[in-house]
Amino acid sequence: MGSQTNNILLLAAIAALFLTLMLSVTIALPVQAAIPKFDKSIFHNSLKIDNKYFPLKPGTTFVYKGKSEGEPTRDVFKVTNKVKVILGISTRVVHDDAYVNGKLEESTDDWFAQDDKGTVWYFGEFTTELATGSHEGSWEAGVKGAKPGIIMLAQPKVGDTYQQEFFKGVAEDAATILSLTEKVCVPYGCFSNVLKTKDFTPLDPDLIDHKFYAQGIGTIKTLQVSGGQSVENLVQIKGGDSITQQLGNSGQSSDLGSDTKDLKQRDQSKNTNAEDQPSQQQELQQKGPQQRDQSKNTNAEYQPSQQQQQQIQDESKTIDGMNQSPSQ
Repeated sequence: MGSQTNNILLLAAIAALFLTLMLSVTIALPVQAAIPKFDKSIFHNSLKIDNKYFPLKPGTTFVYKGKSEGEPTRDVFKVTNKVKVILGISTRVVHDDAYVNGKLEESTDDWFAQDDKGTVWYFGEFTTELATGSHEGSWEAGVKGAKPGIIMLAQPKVGDTYQQEFFKGVAEDAATILSLTEKVCVPYGCFSNVLKTKDFTPLDPDLIDHKFYAQGIGTIKTLQVSGGQSVENLVQIKGGDSITQQLGNSGQSSDLGSDTKDLKQRDQSKNTNAEDQPSQQQELQQKGPQQRDQSKNTNAEYQPSQQQQQQIQDESKTIDGMNQSPSQ
């Protein structure tokens, strides 16, 4: 009898220990915030898109440069004054031109709107591949079963996963928030408290990007970490409330490497998209020493270290050295 009692007590103790361990693991796991569901009744001022990680002010143009599979790329992302009504909601039209080797390859209109709580929704895109005239990948919420997706949450938290594009079999991009505290330097400047996402799609599981969003700016960097080699960095913002900035907001424009300099010269000689404003270096030469010091850190939250400066230079030259395996 005594032996049986001891066995029962032992089993009870083991069960209690197991339950305690399971409970502690459950408590330690990050809890994903409730992802908002689309509700067309909460878009009373949908064109005012002021989410701190994805603000879209009409008249603002973001210019990105980088490399894709060894070829130079440039992307011009322009927030227009145009409006498209989708599902009864006014959406802001953003025009996006993608260049490869100085040639326009793809032209796209994207449609965004912000709900009353601050979440920015993606209502689709109409894209044209210039070489073929194909509109593959285009979709519009409310057409053929497509639904609005989320491009940025009002209150993003690490671990949140949300659908960005919602057209089965055509556009199914999704994102997971990996960090809210990144420090990132790009040619436009250096930023802290940057939001980092992992972007992926079930339509191409091998393709994974990391995107970085600076507060008050939006996307500053896109890095492909699986399925290919590409990188794009923010180099300029024109219009809106911003001061026109050229390559090297952190004072690095003279050291960004010959490849970036050549790209800049080609872009200016083509005069594509009216990128003919004076460079930051030229503007600073016209100012006094005190003004130059004040202009040096416009939009930069902190000064880059020597290592970060070197990183900017290296990324501007090439991504061929991306032989590490970043965490996904």
